[in-house]
Amino acid sequence: MSVRKDTIFQQFLAPLFENFLIDGEALKQFKQSINWEKESDRLTNPSVTYPDYYQSQNFHGIKGGYLNPEAPVSYDPITQHVLPPNETIVRQGLIDRIRVKPRRILDLGCGTGSTTLLLKKAFPNAEAIAVDLSPYMLVAAELKAKKAGLDIQFRHSNAEATGFPDQSFDLVTASLLFHETPPEVAQTILNESFRLLRVGGEVIVLDGNQKALRQTEWLTEIFEEPYIKAYAAASVDKWMTKAGFAEVQTDDWWWVHQISRGIKPIVKNTSTSASSQTRVSYNNPTNDHSAGLPAPA
Repeated sequence: MSVRKDTIFQQFLAPLFENFLIDGEALKQFKQSINWEKESDRLTNPSVTYPDYYQSQNFHGIKGGYLNPEAPVSYDPITQHVLPPNETIVRQGLIDRIRVKPRRILDLGCGTGSTTLLLKKAFPNAEAIAVDLSPYMLVAAELKAKKAGLDIQFRHSNAEATGFPDQSFDLVTASLLFHETPPEVAQTILNESFRLLRVGGEVIVLDGNQKALRQTEWLTEIFEEPYIKAYAAASVDKWMTKAGFAEVQTDDWWWVHQISRGIKPIVKNTSTSASSQTRVSYNNPTNDHSAGLPAPA
């Protein structure tokens, strides 16, 4: 695997992962157990054009980024250790903030499907669809869903232009996606999310804490993340508001993460009257976890 040697991860953390935290033999067996090219060809949508920002950069030190079959092999074993305090807790924070009762869910930039699986478990009767630009990541996601016995549709698609009809989802989510896109792409993805949601539908975004990243520059240097500094300097709240979302709110989540939420309001002065637009119903949770948990000491 071709990687940069000058990132903090490669200089200081990689030896720890390789020698103590990751079972190298298990990774090797997983890699060899799948015909990645055959399976990715099966899932590849030939009409998808890879954006320059995506195919011209390395991500996480892997040459070719997510268009390299090495990406899904190493993604889960590393991610479970780099999302403090715990990957499941971090991703569950997104689930806990959902207030709609979704019939159709769209998970954008799903990667290996970790959040998608939690969404389907939380809403077993909802139709769950997940999209990603990497067919290799989709291979891993599909395998995880099958092992878990979960009915999830994985599609090769660009989150900027998914091709789904207007107002066809009640919930749109994105986990750990925006720090890996240029700001203008993140804005386009939120514009697309607004188009896809029914009135009253929710968008929820889990990602790095922009305030913490701005104040602690070394956090932006751990991995090879080409766009993370631009992400840190921006504001998910502003992107959501510009896209048209209302009741926009971002909560700190375990200091280094944040979860942003917005609602699609009734849009006035459009060709589609409010009375003809489909609305969604809401959960009424007993406990409100919107403030998150305190950061670890």
